[in-house]
Amino acid sequence: MLVADHLTKDFGTHRAVDDVSFSLKSGEVLGFLGPNGAGKTTTMRMLAGCLEPDIGIASIAGHNCVHDRLAAQSRLGYLPEGAPSYPAMTPRSFVEFGLRARSFTGQSLASALATALERARLGDAARQPIATLSKGYKRRAALAAAIAHDPDVLILDEPTDGLDPNQKDGVRALILEMAQTKAIIISTHILDEVPAVCSRAMIIDAGRIRFDGTPDQMIRKGGDGTIETAFRSLTQTVKAAEDAA
Repeated sequence: MLVADHLTKDFGTHRAVDDVSFSLKSGEVLGFLGPNGAGKTTTMRMLAGCLEPDIGIASIAGHNCVHDRLAAQSRLGYLPEGAPSYPAMTPRSFVEFGLRARSFTGQSLASALATALERARLGDAARQPIATLSKGYKRRAALAAAIAHDPDVLILDEPTDGLDPNQKDGVRALILEMAQTKAIIISTHILDEVPAVCSRAMIIDAGRIRFDGTPDQMIRKGGDGTIETAFRSLTQTVKAAEDAA
């Protein structure tokens, strides 16, 4: 459902993403991890068709994210970093706007709108201006917009950022429910989120993939159970192998 094929992206003299390749099939949830500036968001933006790679190909459901951008994005739900939205709109009108832009009308529009708002657990906040909402509710409004058209692929950048523990549990449950029929990428800094919702974990640093395996394998490599320790251990292993080569 999703393919990154030798993705490379430079910003001036800085290589943000360096020859990244992986694929994701329906039913998989990938935890995409790494320190700040590792290349996670740049990679996800290329996969979402928001940024063109300098080298390589990104595709969603067989559609090239550059040359067949609209077809690729029609199969994609994307929650960007910061969950941007229109502050003067309510979550309800924001989600409806997105659905209408995707040509939803009539009963299909009403049904998709109601389902998305319910899944995101927006409640009465759905009718309040987004500008007046807490960070957590703003995040949930953006999540509702990302899932409303029932896409085959989801790319979620920090989906539980700003949520309280109960709200995080709700979003995790929703991700697990959707994972049965979708391919999902989640960028997160929360270690507990990886074994809780992900079937696969990937660590990226300096634009390169340093680890790709199961959450259990990643945690075992980090002696104290933190992403930071797992990351350091994996990076040291990779560096030693590169030095030996």
